[in-house]
Amino acid sequence: MIASKTICSEWYPAHRLIITQISGDMEIDDVIQWEQTLQIALSKVEDSGTFKIFVNLNGFNAANLDAHKYFRNIIPLTLAEYGWKVGYTAMFPEEAGQIVIRKKRNVQCVAAVHCHHDATKIEKYQALYSSSNEQFFTDEKVCQHWIGHWQPQ
Repeated sequence: MIASKTICSEWYPAHRLIITQISGDMEIDDVIQWEQTLQIALSKVEDSGTFKIFVNLNGFNAANLDAHKYFRNIIPLTLAEYGWKVGYTAMFPEEAGQIVIRKKRNVQCVAAVHCHHDATKIEKYQALYSSSNEQFFTDEKVCQHWIGHWQPQ
C-alpha cells in the first residue's frame, strides 16, 4: 500500500494565519511542489501585513538525501524573507550567520509553531529554542490551539 501524501499551504486572512503541511514519503519533486504552495500562500498576505504560521511536518519523510537536503532549508530561508529567524537555526551558527533577515514587501512573520512527529527532536527544540512567539510540538491540535490563541506581547 502506498502511503498518502499531503502537500498544501493555505492563507487564512481572518486569522492572519498560514498553515503549511507536508507529510508522507516525499521525493524532491514533492518538496518543490510544497515550497511552491508556501510561496503562493505567502503572496496572498497584503503588502506591509503580518502573519502567523503553523508549519506542520507531522509524518514527513524524505525519500532520499536529495529531498532532505532541499527540504531542510525551505522554512528557515523562506521565513527569513519575512523578518523571521527560526529558533533552531541556532544549532548551526555558521549557516545561521549567513541567513539574511529582511522583509519582502514589508511583510512580517510575527509567530510560528512547528509540528513534527519526532518527539525527541521536538522536545529538544522546545527546551532550547522556544520563545513567546515560537513553539515546537508533536500534537497538531496543540499547535493549532497555541497559534490560534497567540497574541502579541
